[in-house]
Amino acid sequence: MAKKKKKELTPNDIMKMEIAKELGLMDKVEELGWGGLTAKETGRIGGLMTAKKKKRKKNEE
Repeated sequence: MAKKKKKELTPNDIMKMEIAKELGLMDKVEELGWGGLTAKETGRIGGLMTAKKKKRKKNEE
């Protein structure tokens, strides 16, 4: 079986992981992968990522 190549983490991936940690979802992600999260959990992560990006953009202006 071929080894899965480790993908380079993008800033978005890092932010996604930080938010998942904050929400206490990293154990679930490590066990089941990102696909193991519910739509509600995924939406929460996406919403928080969007909010952080907007805040960051506003701070840069």
